[in-house]
Amino acid sequence: MKLLGLRTSIYRVSDIEKAKKWYSEFLGFEPYFDEPFYVGYNVAGYELGLQPEENETAEKGDSVITYWGIENVEEAYQKLLELGATSHETPQEVGGGIIVATVKDPWDNIFGVIYNPHF
Repeated sequence: MKLLGLRTSIYRVSDIEKAKKWYSEFLGFEPYFDEPFYVGYNVAGYELGLQPEENETAEKGDSVITYWGIENVEEAYQKLLELGATSHETPQEVGGGIIVATVKDPWDNIFGVIYNPHF
């Protein structure tokens, strides 16, 4: 077996129509796949998916965080906050010029952004 790399990161949401509007606003484009059971965005060859939550009372943990590459973390972080996200981790350099930040989207999913000058 050989891993081929990351393909998809899925965020579960209680209102897929509102989430589609919110993520489209942040990303700056509409999804390529749009059905009531799944909404998919092609983000530079990687899939950002939205899926309706089956159990809206389920607690969402922070044990796994997906970071999406970005040129300007502070700018992206501020835009996410303006769209209604809440701060999870403010922008910070973590070494080697790598800058990260995380927010919680309106559905309490952790959404990370990263600038990595080595990629």
